[in-house]
Amino acid sequence: MDGIECSIISKSELERTLRIDSEFYQNRYLIADQKMRSLDYESLVRYVDVSDGNHAGISDKFTDEGVPYYRGQDSGTFFIENSNPICIDKDSFNMPIMRRSHLKKNDVLLSIVGTIGAVSLVYSNKDATCSCKLAILRPKNTDNAELLAVFLNSKYGQMQIARYTRGAVQKGLILEDMDQLIMPEFREDFRNTIRSIVMRAFEQDASANVSISDAQTMLSDCLNMGDIGLLNMPIAVKKLSESLLKSGRLDAEYYQPKYDALFEALSCFNCKPLGGGKGIVRIKKSIEPGSEAYLEEGIPFVRVSDVNKYGIAKTEVFIDHNTVQNIESLYPKKDTILFSKDGSVGIAYKVENDSKFVTSGALLHLIVRNTKEVLPDYLTLVLNSPVVQLQAERDSNGAIIQHWKPSEIEQVVIPVLDMPTQEIIAAKVQESFALRRKSKELLEYAKQAVEMAIELGEDTALTWLSDKVG
Repeated sequence: MDGIECSIISKSELERTLRIDSEFYQNRYLIADQKMRSLDYESLVRYVDVSDGNHAGISDKFTDEGVPYYRGQDSGTFFIENSNPICIDKDSFNMPIMRRSHLKKNDVLLSIVGTIGAVSLVYSNKDATCSCKLAILRPKNTDNAELLAVFLNSKYGQMQIARYTRGAVQKGLILEDMDQLIMPEFREDFRNTIRSIVMRAFEQDASANVSISDAQTMLSDCLNMGDIGLLNMPIAVKKLSESLLKSGRLDAEYYQPKYDALFEALSCFNCKPLGGGKGIVRIKKSIEPGSEAYLEEGIPFVRVSDVNKYGIAKTEVFIDHNTVQNIESLYPKKDTILFSKDGSVGIAYKVENDSKFVTSGALLHLIVRNTKEVLPDYLTLVLNSPVVQLQAERDSNGAIIQHWKPSEIEQVVIPVLDMPTQEIIAAKVQESFALRRKSKELLEYAKQAVEMAIELGEDTALTWLSDKVG
């Protein structure tokens, strides 16, 4: 019986829909459930009203700017406003069919399809909406919002979500099962302390956003970018020698005037190609083992959907150590820039420390050749700026699924500012990431405190929190 679990359940103890699948009765689920039921508790629906987002087809209304339309892939960022969502126009947002999915401050969003269990908190009153891949948990008492989001992120919330997930090929958490999730009743002083920590985390995040915005503004001002990305002149006249014979491209989108304006602005500065023999970086490729190699544990396998310019989300996909020989050579080192070439192209994130994960082939590894000439933090900001995003848009335009050829990425034009200016910009980038790390640390402390309160009592958890955060 080594390694084999056995649980004996009476028929009278079966849940509402009489589930008898063995996964539902794993020991870890039963132990967690028993621990919570040993305390005063309530059904989740005692604390929240439950609904979900928009079910209507609206993809033809998607825009780059407008009202945020959050989807499953946007959840998991604790403060949902820090995600990078697609948008819809104001008229679409105000359609009668959309009103049921309008979001309010203090709503808790829970991913119920795809990446099930990702939790986010709506922390502003700005117009926003979401898809039906997200459940909207609207607190009946807004004082419970922060605690609810932290609890659902804790192991006790996540284990319940995993336990009540249904389905085989397409798994999901159905709204009707929300009343089977429970949450212990916490004292008011504990709830207020958690709320205070979440508020402090939000303030750190807001300061981080200011710092990165300052860096972006400084870069734009130094390069005199102005409103190049907003130019929308409909006509460009090109000779054959200036178009097909030079670039091999004959699609009209490639020759939009805004691209000419971009390269004209860059011509005033010292510029270098991103890659190639004389480029700023060496470009390393990773692997694409295929979904058949995916495991539930092993070496974390990071895909494009797991990466944004602020960090890497916790992945649910792993691969075996023996997937390829010398797999450790694929681990990103400190200051490696991960750069997406497929799907959401042109996303750059600099790895803060030597890491033990493998990325998909859709993420290139960029290693700066000479950090005395170009700082990695500066380069990452440039890669995420309109300077490179416009080049990505030009090269990958017209494709159903965006793909940016590595040969085109090598030729990306990068402005190399003087080192003192780079250092000022890099310092603001580093400040932003330090503040964001502090925010994540505070949220982690809040989560640990909730788990400790359930296991050891709220007084012990409050004492521990006081030692950690004051």
